[in-house]
Amino acid sequence: MQLTGELLIGGDSRFGTNGEIKGVNPATGQTLEPAFGGATKADVDQAAALAHEAFASYRALPYETRATFLEAIAEHIEALGDDLIVRVMAETGLPRPRLEGERGRTVGQLRLFAGVLRDGGFLEARVDPAQPDRKPLPRPDLRLRNVPLGPVAVFGASNFPLAFSVAGGDTASALAAGCPVIVKAHPAHPGTSEMVGRAIQAAVASVGLHPGVFSMIHDSGYEVSQALVADPRVKAAGFTGSRRGGLALLAVAQGRPEPIPFYAEMSSINPVILLPAALEARAEKIAPDFVAALTLGAGQFCTNPGLILAIDGPELDAFVAAAGQAVEAAPAAVMLTPGICQAFSHGVEALVGAPEVTTVARGQKGADGSHTGQAALFSVAGQAFLANPHLHEEVFGAASIVVRCADQAELERVIAALEGQLTIALHLEEADHALAAALLPTLELKAGRILVNGFGTGVEVANAMVHGGPFPSTSDGRTTSVGTLAIARFLRPVSYQNLPEALLPAELKTDNPLGVARRVDGKLKLA
Repeated sequence: MQLTGELLIGGDSRFGTNGEIKGVNPATGQTLEPAFGGATKADVDQAAALAHEAFASYRALPYETRATFLEAIAEHIEALGDDLIVRVMAETGLPRPRLEGERGRTVGQLRLFAGVLRDGGFLEARVDPAQPDRKPLPRPDLRLRNVPLGPVAVFGASNFPLAFSVAGGDTASALAAGCPVIVKAHPAHPGTSEMVGRAIQAAVASVGLHPGVFSMIHDSGYEVSQALVADPRVKAAGFTGSRRGGLALLAVAQGRPEPIPFYAEMSSINPVILLPAALEARAEKIAPDFVAALTLGAGQFCTNPGLILAIDGPELDAFVAAAGQAVEAAPAAVMLTPGICQAFSHGVEALVGAPEVTTVARGQKGADGSHTGQAALFSVAGQAFLANPHLHEEVFGAASIVVRCADQAELERVIAALEGQLTIALHLEEADHALAAALLPTLELKAGRILVNGFGTGVEVANAMVHGGPFPSTSDGRTTSVGTLAIARFLRPVSYQNLPEALLPAELKTDNPLGVARRVDGKLKLA
């Protein structure tokens, strides 16, 4: 595909006039062609107007047509072939196997949501038939289904250029819900974004949809992003990025005359709790597995294990020694952007300079001038960790702190002091079950996903997955951005009271012509 650097506004494309964006190869520092033009507020206005115009017809489509559309997007992305992988590699420095896997995940979740549409369970249809003879008052006929919110803004993520970007989970779930989407492409991979955006445009045309169902803009600053969230025709937004950026846009979403849901994934250090029996049984086995998770993708995963919590003692010493050796052997790794690399370096140096923190090990250095991250492992006493809130902050990259707790009581205090997290991992043996059971009620309040004898990296796209958590890991801990439940973010319930049968939506008619599962008079009835 020949890249043009253009904005994609509905079915049209044109070069933006508000500044210029170019991709940079982080492995070489080479600036990539072509230049991409930034959007103006007028471009945002047109994209929002088209999305608003498309909403009525798009939400009214048969669910089978919507499912076919999602499958068409997957097919058009696959048709880009190796050209897509080559461009993503150039813009991110990520290796081919990782990106081929991420492409598979991207098209897989599109097809997964097609299945959600055909199943109909996302509607949560409920029917409470009228009881005219009920005493002391009759019950009206009540029927409920979920309906889409309206146009959705999606912000592409830096660390997942396919699975969390233009056609990623936010876009797939919003389109499945019946919401047109306006994507603000991430400036770190504009070429990748254009290729995927044009694949979605082609799918829109192939299924015969209103072109306003999808638009994509580039932004050389913050004004346009804020204008997109502030536009009154936009009814929700999905964001994956920094806490600073997420909070700024959250303030815009909440400060509108009509506030809207803003689903931001922002910050998580994903504690790993090593319980005593597990440490005694396999400290030196857990350590290299931990370092492998820590350094995976240069540590640029939102589920990267940035914190180890354990009770101090010789078993923890053995773990730290083995983990330190593995960190020292870890090669430097290319980071996604010069800015991310610089922020990681500053975060690590702040830990090196903290008087209460001990540097356990540093990984191998990269070449001078390269945008590479050097892995780092630190140690701190539990009391010092509790006293310094800066040690609770995310350092985005391959850096982690071992917190040495004096006893179980201090371990519990450290856990209670944690911010909200995407994941918390427990490493345990059977002898640890009683302690784990005592910790679980607190862990449930701290994380969206609790896992055992593993690490949070590797998020399965599935029905039971939660990729979300209490603030500040996300702006709304009641939701997930991965898995089929993600569709619920862009829906709201509507109840219909005493509507004539002829006016009822098909999924709520008495004879259930769509064959969807429904809760009738409180009892679940499958199709």
